[in-house]
Amino acid sequence: MKRIVFSLMAILGLSLSASAQNLQLHYDFGKDRKMVTTTLEMFKPDNYGSTFFFVDLDYSNDSRGVDNGVSLAYWEIARSFKWNETQKFEPRIEYNGGVGIGDGFNFPINNAWLIGGQYTFNNADYSKLLTVSANLKQIKDGKINGDNLTGFQITAVFGLHFFERKLSVVGFADFWRQDSFGGEYVFLAEPQIWYNACQNFSVGGEVEISNNFVKNGSLVCPTLGAKWTF
Repeated sequence: MKRIVFSLMAILGLSLSASAQNLQLHYDFGKDRKMVTTTLEMFKPDNYGSTFFFVDLDYSNDSRGVDNGVSLAYWEIARSFKWNETQKFEPRIEYNGGVGIGDGFNFPINNAWLIGGQYTFNNADYSKLLTVSANLKQIKDGKINGDNLTGFQITAVFGLHFFERKLSVVGFADFWRQDSFGGEYVFLAEPQIWYNACQNFSVGGEVEISNNFVKNGSLVCPTLGAKWTF
């Protein structure tokens, strides 16, 4: 499964009071992956904060043994809250969930609820941005023994824009507690690089770097991608 960064256009949009929507297409070159993923993102600020969601769909012939149709669907939706235009710290809530399909079986991606706060750092022209959030996270049936798991998640989202925004390096890193593949803690990062050919179209890719995420130990999965910004 691949989680795309809620693009730094979102943070830029928050700063400039503009919404952003984009559709991404990625081909995953990772071992036993060799699959296409689409990601639809939407970010919309308003007078009281901002709303963000994304939906990932895998069209897979990877180790899940699915070579026709969608093999995984996953989405996240988050809401942050503010009470003035210059506010750097914002309380936030978030939901994650989905489902995967394999050859003759399926598996849930457990419902997860997060509550916490985020703080954004930026320079004057918003060409360098960093948002850090700290959250309590409850995962339904998140422990091996079937109990609900209340843990934490720390997320950093960054963006660097160069050459009058023709080149963008964006990404995120997550660290959270969950009984997983051989460990109690999970790390996931997805740095992306985009060449912005015009206001709407970008080409580039990402590298998914994880530990105890979809397998025991570390995993590195590069992609080649294209993005259309509406």
